[in-house]
Amino acid sequence: MHSLSLQLTTCRFATQTINSSPSSNSTSIFALIQCHSDLSPSDCQLCYAIARTRLPRCLPSSSARIFLDGCFLRYETYRFYDESVSAASDTYSCSNDAVLDPRFGNRVSEIAAMVAFSDGGGGFGVAGESGAHALAQCWESLGRDECKVCLEKVVREVKRCVSRREGRAMNSGCYLRYSDYKFYNDHGKIHGLHNKGVIVAMVLTTSAFVMLILLATYVIIVKVSKAKQEERNLGLVSKKFNNSRTKFKYETLEKATDYFSPKRELGRGGNGTVFLGILPNGKNVAVKRLVFNTREWVEEFFNEVNLISGIQHKNLVKLLGCSIEGPESLLVYEYVPNKSLDSFLFDESKSKVLNWSQRLNIILGTAEGLAYLHGSGSSPVRIIHRDIKTSNVLLDDQLNPKIADFGLARCFGLDKTHLSTGIAGTLGYMAPEYVVKGHLTEKADVYSFGVLLLEIACGTRNNDFTPGTGHLLQRVWNLYTMNRLVEAVNPCLKSELLQEQGSEAEACKVLQVGLLCTQASPSLRPSMEEVIRMLTEHDCPIPSPTNPPFLRLSSLTTNPESSSSTNSTTMVKTDQASYTSSESSTTRRT
Repeated sequence: MHSLSLQLTTCRFATQTINSSPSSNSTSIFALIQCHSDLSPSDCQLCYAIARTRLPRCLPSSSARIFLDGCFLRYETYRFYDESVSAASDTYSCSNDAVLDPRFGNRVSEIAAMVAFSDGGGGFGVAGESGAHALAQCWESLGRDECKVCLEKVVREVKRCVSRREGRAMNSGCYLRYSDYKFYNDHGKIHGLHNKGVIVAMVLTTSAFVMLILLATYVIIVKVSKAKQEERNLGLVSKKFNNSRTKFKYETLEKATDYFSPKRELGRGGNGTVFLGILPNGKNVAVKRLVFNTREWVEEFFNEVNLISGIQHKNLVKLLGCSIEGPESLLVYEYVPNKSLDSFLFDESKSKVLNWSQRLNIILGTAEGLAYLHGSGSSPVRIIHRDIKTSNVLLDDQLNPKIADFGLARCFGLDKTHLSTGIAGTLGYMAPEYVVKGHLTEKADVYSFGVLLLEIACGTRNNDFTPGTGHLLQRVWNLYTMNRLVEAVNPCLKSELLQEQGSEAEACKVLQVGLLCTQASPSLRPSMEEVIRMLTEHDCPIPSPTNPPFLRLSSLTTNPESSSSTNSTTMVKTDQASYTSSESSTTRRT
C-alpha cells in the first residue's frame, strides 16, 4: 500500500499489484485508490490515510470497497480496474432527513444529470442550483464509454433518494452524491492548473520516457537480486527457528484448540483470531491464528517474535512461543481469563463490577506496562505499541491489566527522534500527527493511553456521540473548561466517590491527566513516566491542558430499503477533520 501513497503525491489516482512475482505461489492482490478531483493533493493523502485505517475491518475477506466522501479504496484478487458496474456490489444510500420542498426532487434530478454528463460522460463534475448540489466522479481506470455507462446507472439510483436531503450512489467504477448544501471544493483552479500541466507534460514526454526505460531496467535487476537474497534469508530464518526455545509444533496447537473450534474462540483482531488452547500438560494458553502468511512476512514475523519474547513485565501479556512451520503462522500467549477490558466497561451488566479503585488500578497498571515498553527504568527495550485500546488490555483473575496484541509494535532506536511508517492502528485512538504526517513516536502511544484513560473513567466509548455535547474527548474538555470535570465520571461510580473522602478530587486529577495525554501537540503530552508520577504522587504538579484535537467521524445512515453489497463493503461519511497545535497549524479536509 506504500506505493499507492507515493503515487498520490503527484496525482489523485493510483493502482498497485501486490505479490505478483512469478516466483511466488501467493495470490496476487490488486488495489486501487481514487480521490475526487476537487481535493487538493494533501487532502487526498489524508483521505487515503483514513481509508487505510478501515482496511482491518474488512479482513480476512479477499475483497473490500471503502467509500469515503473524498475518496474510494478497493482491493480484489482479480484485475478489476476496467469494471464499470456490478449487479452484486453496486449500492446506494439515502439519508433519513426528509425534504419538505416538493421542487427539491426535480432540482436534484436535473443537477445529477448535469454533473454526470457535464464533460460528455467521462471524468468529474460538480454543480449547484437553488439549494441542491451534486458531485460525480469516475475512476480514472475506466474508458469514456465505461464511465458513461456507470454514470447513467448512478443517476438512476440516486433518483430513488430525491425525497431525502442527501443521497449517494456507489458503483464499481463511479460515485455520485447530492445534498442540500455545498459539500465540494471549487474546481476552477484545479482545471486551470491541469491545463498548464498538460502543456508541461507534452514538453517533457520524450525525456521522461527515456528515464522510465532506465528506471525499469534498474528495478528488474534489483528484483532479481532481491529474490535470490530472499531465498537465502528464508533458509536462515528456518535454521534460527528450529533452534529457538519458543518453538511449538503446529499439530500440538491444532489439537490444543480442538482444531480451531469456534467454541474455543476468545476474540478477533485486525490481524488474526485468538483461541483458547489446552496443552497436553493441561496448561491453558491463548493461540493467535494470524491472517497473513507470505514468504516476505515470515522473516519480519520471526524478528518480532524474538523482540517480544524478551519482554518480561507484570502488565504485559507474555509471549510463550510460536509456530511457522504449518500451513499458517501461530502465536502462543499466556492465557488471561477475564478477557478484554472493553467487555467490562461497555457491558451494562458488567460495568458495575469495576469500582473506582479497580479502574484506577487498571489505569496505573496499563501506564506502567507502557512506560516499560517505552524504555523507562531497567527496561532493555524501546518499543511503540501503536494499538493501545480497551480491547487490547486484558484482565487477569484479579482484574489486573495486561497489554496485549503486539502485531503493530515497532522497535524504536535510541538514536532516533521518530519513525516514518505506514499508518496503522484504530481510528479514535490514533494521534493526529501520526494520521496526518505518519511520524511515530512514544507520544502516539501516550495519546492512545489518554483516550483509554477517559474511557475507563467515564465508561463511554470514544466515538459515542451525545447530542449537544459531542464525542467523549469534546465532552470531557467542555466540562473541564466549566470546572465541572467530576460530572464526566461514570454515573455508576458517583455514590462511591461521594462516600470516600478525596475520591472526587482524585477522579478529577485522573481526568485532567487524560486531557494532558490527548493534547494536539505531541511536545505538550507527558511521557508515561510523568503520567505515573502525576497519578501516584500527591504533591506532583499537574499542568493545565490545552484543547485536544477533535476528529468528527460519523457513520453514514443507510436506507434500509436500499441495495447492499454482498462483499465486505464499508461506507463512511467523513466530516472536516482539523489538526492544530501550538507548534504548527494544519487543516485537512476529506
